[in-house]
Amino acid sequence: MQIQKILTVVICVHMCISSGENMYTLSGGRRGRRSLARTVFNRMQEDEKHRTDNHSYWYFVKRSSLPADLCDSFVQLHQDGETGDFLENCYEKSDWVFTQIYHSFAKAFLSWFMENTSINGWLGRGSMFVISRSQFTTLLDIEETWTGENMLDLGAGDGEVTKKMAPYFESVYATETSKPMVTRLKEKGYKILDLDKWDDGTIVFDFVNCMNLLDRCDTPVKILHSIKQVLKPNGRVIVAIVLPFSPFVEFGASDKKPTENIYLNGTTFEEQSISLVRDVFEPAGFKLEKFTRVPYLCEGDMESSFYVLDDALFVLSLKDNG
Repeated sequence: MQIQKILTVVICVHMCISSGENMYTLSGGRRGRRSLARTVFNRMQEDEKHRTDNHSYWYFVKRSSLPADLCDSFVQLHQDGETGDFLENCYEKSDWVFTQIYHSFAKAFLSWFMENTSINGWLGRGSMFVISRSQFTTLLDIEETWTGENMLDLGAGDGEVTKKMAPYFESVYATETSKPMVTRLKEKGYKILDLDKWDDGTIVFDFVNCMNLLDRCDTPVKILHSIKQVLKPNGRVIVAIVLPFSPFVEFGASDKKPTENIYLNGTTFEEQSISLVRDVFEPAGFKLEKFTRVPYLCEGDMESSFYVLDDALFVLSLKDNG
């Protein structure tokens, strides 16, 4: 807290002495005020467009481009109430002008010695949304009253995505590289597992969540094999990956490139989804149960209320299971 107070003072001083060249300047003359007003106005116009859009293209897959097994496994999802609530929350937060200004300067300052994920965890911003509770039960084909024993969320971030699945399990475990994010996870009551020991077999899981991790970690193939070791025979895994595939290691790699490479065939969403199943999941010992496309949403800033990427989402089980 002391560091946060110091940072707040530094930022406030910087904001007061900044020139009008900065679009967020509060005391930089007409140019700065015009730029800020234009930014806010443009974002509000975009928000109004999104409020009347059902975003069906976020969920669209060209089924004619899929082989029969993937086509049969495809589940068509739509923007539902929880997704809409997340977007409304994004619109509201982007209207907090002074908070957004503070976050902008804080992020610029902290980026000198902290990764982006840790900055978001420290500031309590940038929460993600992938699927709602109802979409989760649809994908796992479970009733609202269903209860499992153990769940593991790998690379859980601030735990906001975990919250959608946690109510269905007696115990919720998580791993996370970023220390500020670990703090957020502990605040939500999740049990944190050591990054080097989560796959030692001490705990086995009914469900493992691996959303948007394989393209952001150093050893994605090793993680898949580790998941297989800790998954119960009838357990299931959800893997979500942003497509087009573009690996980037935020923690632990000086060149930001993974030690293990995943090579996918094709360039379209459908082609790379097929390649993930055929060239990655099946060789690792998994079989496909369900497949869908969802938006990977992130809370935004003053320029855009939210940011979105295309997620391919797969429900997997062990090959030897049946």
